[in-house]
Amino acid sequence: GEKADTDLNFYQQVYFHKVGTPDTADTYSIGKDFPRIAEVKLDASHDGKYVLATVANGDGGDFAHYLLGPDGNWKQLTKFEDQIKAAKLGRNNALYLLSRAGAPRGKILRMPLENPGLAAAATIVPPSDAVIRFVEPTGNSLYVGDLLGGPTQIRRFDLDGKNGTTIPIPPVSAVSEMESLDDNSLLFRDVSYTEPAAWFHVVDPAKPPVKTALVNTSPVSFADIEVTREFATSKDGTKIPLNIVRKKGTKQDGNNPTILYGYGGYGISLSPSFDFTAKLWYDRGGVFVVANIRGGGEFGEEWHKAGNLTKKQTVFDDFAAAAQYLAQQKWTRSERLALIGGSNGGLLMGALITQHPELMRAVVSFVGIYDMLRVELAPNGAFNVTEFGTVKDPEQFKALY
Repeated sequence: GEKADTDLNFYQQVYFHKVGTPDTADTYSIGKDFPRIAEVKLDASHDGKYVLATVANGDGGDFAHYLLGPDGNWKQLTKFEDQIKAAKLGRNNALYLLSRAGAPRGKILRMPLENPGLAAAATIVPPSDAVIRFVEPTGNSLYVGDLLGGPTQIRRFDLDGKNGTTIPIPPVSAVSEMESLDDNSLLFRDVSYTEPAAWFHVVDPAKPPVKTALVNTSPVSFADIEVTREFATSKDGTKIPLNIVRKKGTKQDGNNPTILYGYGGYGISLSPSFDFTAKLWYDRGGVFVVANIRGGGEFGEEWHKAGNLTKKQTVFDDFAAAAQYLAQQKWTRSERLALIGGSNGGLLMGALITQHPELMRAVVSFVGIYDMLRVELAPNGAFNVTEFGTVKDPEQFKALY
């Protein structure tokens, strides 16, 4: 039946549309049983025989997966509580899954499509110290993108998870996308604080990737800019990585104008990125610092869970520790420090200016959330209860307040 006006942005469903026919002829496919805040993404197998539906339970990072096979029927493969964070259809009648069940930093499972279901899935890439972020199968290789506390790496395996090797990529950089090609080669996009984004081509895994012509260019050189990673100590003793970007030769005398950027939510990692306009800041003696605080995903799901729901204060403590560290190490001082963040980072800005106004001289907050007791009443706010909590839960209400 018709939904209430308050539900018009919710209850996503999937319909089948045949190209060349009117949309009035579309037929229902799946979704009536999905949660109110479900968000659906569809992918097809290379041969077109299968369709994979990835269903997100809002924006909190929980997913369920459904498979449409040649028989025309949907089958549920995973549930939200199964902790399957990503799924990719292979070309060998297999589905590759990124699982965090019993493995907060991730492991890779292989599921046969002829007998789909978690019970039939086998672990082929076990957990390690690296946080698995991507999985991309080709016709003869399995590529895994790892997060190393912010920067990334790529590993290559046989399709059964054996014979693992590391693909060389630029240091202190971030692989943001991986795509397999028809010839079984791999394209990946890499970016750093000092190099603009470029696509690299892996044809022979035994040889270094080739930088393609698909390159973002910079009108200015960053040859005189350097990056170091240092660690602040948070209130509970946890070490918080800081990426400190500045011009070579910058003195630690407490006089540098400094911008400290943070986010800390949804398991989102603040990996290296490039902005050529930042050169104006560096040329004028400015320092730019990115804090990999908890709530993000830099060190896996444990890092995320340590800063969401009732533990959100941990995020604020981490960011305050970062600001204090920069002053202690004389990168800057409070009178020369500005904080910046948006969305979930805007919430962070509101908390810091309220709890620690003595740590900074300026704050830039954009599209932030500041009324945590009423945010879930807004159409978009309801998608965030899996990250922030709900006023309907007494303990979560207390934390929100």
